[in-house]
Amino acid sequence: MSGPSVAEFRRVAQPAGHLERKNGEHWAGVLYMRNLSIYVTWALAKTPVTPNQLTWLMTIVGIVGGAVLALPGLWAAVVSALLIQVYLLLDCSDGELARWTGKTSLAGVYLDRVGAYFTEAAVLVALGFRASAVLPDWYTVLGLAGALGAILIKAETDLVDVARAKGGLTTATDASVAQFRSGLLGLARRILAATKFHRIVQPVELSILALVAAVIDTVMGGVPATRVLVVACAVAAALQVVLHLVSILASRRLA
Repeated sequence: MSGPSVAEFRRVAQPAGHLERKNGEHWAGVLYMRNLSIYVTWALAKTPVTPNQLTWLMTIVGIVGGAVLALPGLWAAVVSALLIQVYLLLDCSDGELARWTGKTSLAGVYLDRVGAYFTEAAVLVALGFRASAVLPDWYTVLGLAGALGAILIKAETDLVDVARAKGGLTTATDASVAQFRSGLLGLARRILAATKFHRIVQPVELSILALVAAVIDTVMGGVPATRVLVVACAVAAALQVVLHLVSILASRRLA
């Protein structure tokens, strides 16, 4: 007998409403990657590969994608951007495979978060190395600072659930995230969210920006655009660490 069609597979692996989750789906996933990942997952479902193995592979690809960016030349930025796209593909496929096989697990969720932490840090650290004239210099330090900031931002988010769990509460809902004790703070958060400046330190967006910077560097000579990007990432990460913490404390997430 033939296996399930892609349409049947999609109904289970990408259930209705899944792609519309607030803050739950990357824009690139909605725009194009989910249309590709379903075919990859459909093929992988016929193999012994498990969802957690895919997540491990995703993490390795993400770290390698970051490491390649540390190398000089335009080709390194191109390869890095392509590897981060593969990372995103695997990030989509591991969850789809888990839903299809019924092998969703807390371990899988944990590994997925670990992979995101490592990949985001790897790309930022590598960008700092790429911008450095000697090792280490201030651009190396800024790359490391940006990576630390990115990790702290994710930790601030994850620690909300830790705090709620220790207090005997359930996971924060989208409604509690959106509610603020001060209307002015709520307005400020919506304005900042509309700028999307927080995405500059995320792997997919940053790998694309790094590629654009590499093209400019190739035309101009040296790495001036990459250095500007490193500084921008460090500043954005520092601002986000503070603003995200204030946002959490001012919201209903810890209530």
